[in-house]
Parts: sequence; C-alpha cells; structure tokens
Amino acid sequence: QVQLVESGGGLVQAGGSLRLSCAASGGRVSLDPMGWYRQAPGEQRRLVARIFSDGTAIYEDFVKGRFTISRDNAKNTVYLQMNSLKPEDTARYYCNAESTLGGGYWGQGTQVTVSS
Repeated sequence: QVQLVESGGGLVQAGGSLRLSCAASGGRVSLDPMGWYRQAPGEQRRLVARIFSDGTAIYEDFVKGRFTISRDNAKNTVYLQMNSLKPEDTARYYCNAESTLGGGYWGQGTQVTVSS
C-alpha cells in the first residue's frame, strides 16, 4: 500500500515562501503523475500543479509564476516551492499520486497559512 507523507507547511507572512515535500513509500507501483491539490475551508479541493516523470509540469493559472513543482523520481518525492505567497493561498495542501496501474493515492495534507 502506497503512503504519501507531506511536510513543510506552516505560517508565513504575505510575500514569503514555503517549500512543501511529499514522499511516497510502500507499494511497487509507478506513480505518474504526482501533484499537489489544496482545499480552503468551505471550498472544494482543487488542483494546484502536477508533474509527470518526464518533467512535464502543469500549473493552474492562479499559481503560475509563483509556484514551482519538481520531483525526484529516484526518491519518489515531489516538491512544491511556493513564492510570493498571498493570504488567498491559505489552505490545506494535499499530495496526490496516480498509479500507472489505475487508481490514486492521497496524503493527509499539510496546512499553509499566509497572514496579511
């Protein structure tokens, strides 16, 4: 069974930066793509960015130019570098990984709070 463990969330002032990490362990399936979603109180979970094993990255418009997703295939780890953070980026951020055999996995999430 694949487990995803996120880290790196916290409290930061507007304009600041945070780096999230998500490490996958267990299972013998290939995970592709891996990505990050976020969910603010009262809102639906939404995609932030995803990255494929070949390095192709896809970003939602609201983070383009501010966030950078990357992955270390050897370590089965995906990162999200978040710069120029805004109060509206406040949410719980979830790591997601899709199995190449079908199905997907979610982490427990890590809270990001941006103060104005």
